[in-house]
Amino acid sequence: MSLEAVRYRRGSLHILNQRLLPERSVYQEIPGVEAAWRAIREMQVRGAPAIAIVGCLSLAVELDRREEGAAKDDLVTFALESLAYLVTSRPTAVNMARAAQDLSDFVSHEAERPDSTAESFKESLIVRCEAMLEKDIRDNKSIGDHGAKHIISRANTDKVIILTHCNTGSLATAGYGTALGVIRSLWAMGRLEHVYCTETRPYNQGARLTAYELVHDKIPATLIADSMVSMAMKEKRISAVVVGADRVVANGDTANKIGTYQVAIAALHHRIPFYVAAPSSSCDLTLDSGEQIVIEERPGKELTDFNGTRVAAPGIGVWNPAFDITPHSLITAGIITEFGVHDPRKLQKALADKMQTGT
Repeated sequence: MSLEAVRYRRGSLHILNQRLLPERSVYQEIPGVEAAWRAIREMQVRGAPAIAIVGCLSLAVELDRREEGAAKDDLVTFALESLAYLVTSRPTAVNMARAAQDLSDFVSHEAERPDSTAESFKESLIVRCEAMLEKDIRDNKSIGDHGAKHIISRANTDKVIILTHCNTGSLATAGYGTALGVIRSLWAMGRLEHVYCTETRPYNQGARLTAYELVHDKIPATLIADSMVSMAMKEKRISAVVVGADRVVANGDTANKIGTYQVAIAALHHRIPFYVAAPSSSCDLTLDSGEQIVIEERPGKELTDFNGTRVAAPGIGVWNPAFDITPHSLITAGIITEFGVHDPRKLQKALADKMQTGT
């Protein structure tokens, strides 16, 4: 069984505090919206799908704990203000913004129903938030299966060797994972030989989190430094690269953890198929290209300090963008969603068609 990053039951939400991994596995209570905002901002929970799920479930928990007798108008105002606030926690990942917009539309619709009461409104919104958790796991498993089958269909070996960057597994989603979900599906099919995961500087999500998941699932894997990617592609018979995305825009450009762009360039040079795995909820078709994505910048201490100890020369300047943009031209093998594998240039039409038919 894969790890649980999120543990939820009606009225109770706990997250696996990812800042403490891999040394300690601590489930931290999230009693409401303010605690969720802090946990997201401080990267105690991270990964675009997980951010949206924790944010929305924190609203469900706080609504559940509201005393009976609250006026419906007050609940509506609280819900809308909370959703707008949660979006400010981390700007680059689109999932939280999309979930907030969908739920805000739902709130407005429910509030206008003539038969709606404070209690029925509260219940319907909680159920709506809870459904996100179940859908994310279903979508991730579909992403895993679609991606695994596509990689196998193009491979000229019985078993494949995959390289991945950052963390895209159970710790970044409701469960199973996106890019790491593809790896899990390949492993379950008996078609995976080995995984190479990058350390993912400066926050070391690969070394701390992806490696933790791979060891937990007993998947054969090797950790490499980010600067070893090109050498690994040259020497280690890499079959494909699979990464995640925090936002995918209409032309197929993607925002993902810093370092993804250079991995894609190296893959193109070595003629290795490069995939992006992301649910349709991470696709923001309102933006035309990656140039329009707002890139979050993180504190300089993530570069200058290591485990609380200063390692950089005092006085040095720091530039620490958390994400970079991979142009669609470098995504040579396709973008994997729960609907299938898409040519990045045709993603917008493909998703429009799939969402319309629901298949």
